[in-house]
Amino acid sequence: MRRHFLAVLGVVLGSLVLSAPASRAAAPVAKQSTQTDVYKVAIDHGVSLADAAESMRLRANALNLKLVAELPLSKQVEAITGQPQRTVTIYQFCDAVLAKDLIDVNLDFAVYMPCRIALIEDAKGQGWLVMMDVNVDAVAKEKRLPQVLKDRVNAVRKSLVDIMQAGAKGEL
Repeated sequence: MRRHFLAVLGVVLGSLVLSAPASRAAAPVAKQSTQTDVYKVAIDHGVSLADAAESMRLRANALNLKLVAELPLSKQVEAITGQPQRTVTIYQFCDAVLAKDLIDVNLDFAVYMPCRIALIEDAKGQGWLVMMDVNVDAVAKEKRLPQVLKDRVNAVRKSLVDIMQAGAKGEL
């Protein structure tokens, strides 16, 4: 079990570490593929990681996205190794009705759910918010997604960016 957990953690953290840094302007990282990429936002100096997390929770609630899971990966690694770790926490947000509707269209949509935002402290102590940035147009075309669902997915993506912006700025 421990070996499996560490292997999965290594894959998750490795993919996050290897992604290119983004500017403080919260612009998406340059596209590397046609369907998914990474979107990163630096947390403003003066905003603690705890304040960023609380801001994200509050904004998600205001946007009617539910926080369905919080995975404190760094705390789990610290408990296993006994060594202090930089913060890595994965927040999972969900619009349950949209998730159900997408899965009804194609089971493959389950891999995108729930929507994840990672709060990560880099080696220099800088906080980052990171999420998978799905090219909705490419996925919608490939999976034959009706326009009404495509519009709802775009609205959720916009809400996730709003959640990240609120977290980065410590906005309530």
